[in-house]
Amino acid sequence: MMHRKMILAYLKQQRSVFEAVTLVLVNDNRIDMNLRGLLLRSLVIALSVIAIISAISYFTHDKTLPALSDAKLRDLATSSALVAMPKEFDELKKVIDNPKNPMSKQKIELGKKLFFDESLSHSQKISCATCHSFNPHKNSNNLENSLAKDAPNNCASCHLNDQSGVDRLTFSVGDAGVAHPHLLNVQSIINSGFYKYYTWSGEVDSIEDEAVNSFLAKHKMATTKDELELKLKQKYSQEFLDLSLDATMQNAAKAIEVYAKTLVSRGDFDRFMDGDDKAMSQSAKRGLESFIYFGCKGCHLGRSFGGRSIQRFPLRDFAGFYELRVNESLLKQLTELDSRFPFKNSGDFMGKDSNYYFRVPSLRNVTKTSPYFHNGGVTRIREAVDIMARHQLGRRMMESQIDDIVAFLRTLEGELVEYDYE
Repeated sequence: MMHRKMILAYLKQQRSVFEAVTLVLVNDNRIDMNLRGLLLRSLVIALSVIAIISAISYFTHDKTLPALSDAKLRDLATSSALVAMPKEFDELKKVIDNPKNPMSKQKIELGKKLFFDESLSHSQKISCATCHSFNPHKNSNNLENSLAKDAPNNCASCHLNDQSGVDRLTFSVGDAGVAHPHLLNVQSIINSGFYKYYTWSGEVDSIEDEAVNSFLAKHKMATTKDELELKLKQKYSQEFLDLSLDATMQNAAKAIEVYAKTLVSRGDFDRFMDGDDKAMSQSAKRGLESFIYFGCKGCHLGRSFGGRSIQRFPLRDFAGFYELRVNESLLKQLTELDSRFPFKNSGDFMGKDSNYYFRVPSLRNVTKTSPYFHNGGVTRIREAVDIMARHQLGRRMMESQIDDIVAFLRTLEGELVEYDYE
């Protein structure tokens, strides 16, 4: 119904324009007869095409989703593998612990120190937390005050309380101000223990390997293996010894991985899935239902709502002709056709093997991790939802549907769980 109203409104507003153009073509003697005939035929063809689109829209009904009870909506989410994050440490370990790098209190505490240690970078001015910012002491301002005093230029000093795990910059800037060569946007560290793939190309399959990459990359911490291991032996030899480990770069990466796995957030969605019917608004519940039925959950799956598959993007072109909107120039829309991406591809990154394949990002805390997409090309969450609907699902969502989905995405915001490691 909404599509029909939009098209009818558009035709009504444009009718006077067509009438005026036709009047000029018919009565203006300065226009050559042959050209006049050609222009009139073109005008008739344009009107015919719009009439056909209008007719298709008139006889095509929008999909009306069934109104589900809270219990049935929970069952639907569970059957789609969209479940709550663990509340207890034992439950967390059952889900993500790796026997090759087991989680322990001592290793977690060491990983936390390494994660926030700026001295491990070549310049000794940035840490993992510089790009992956959050406040691990949400009930204390000690770290925030320390960073503000001792490292005022550290990105983490401004974004600690976002609890987003990103720096909120369009693209990452590493040691000595070196930018990512492809101007890629930082992805959140929070809930990353539930991912299967890492980095925008998805070519890294563990936090441990990505930590090693971050130590060595010129646009990240820009250190070397020898330089790093010398610092580790000077500062952390006893901690590694207590774990019966050598103070090596690889073992440091293992400790950081174990700590990162404890960075888990829970929000209103998790409380709803635990049985609290009032945790989510009616709009958010409709949004969750739409998220599932429209097919969003096909890629944004699992507890993390993403990070577990590599998919093509954009999946389909969505030419500007189908984007006609009220009060917008017909000619402008006909000429604004999509090229490679539905936004400016700054950095010219083309995904895995330069073949438009990207690791699907997590939607946990997505409303706090703008800007969006691999190069931060979109700043607003509503626009990001609209782009994904058009280019991945092949559908134009109604404004109310976008409202509901955004309301649902806000329920994926959450505070870090303070697990008891004892």
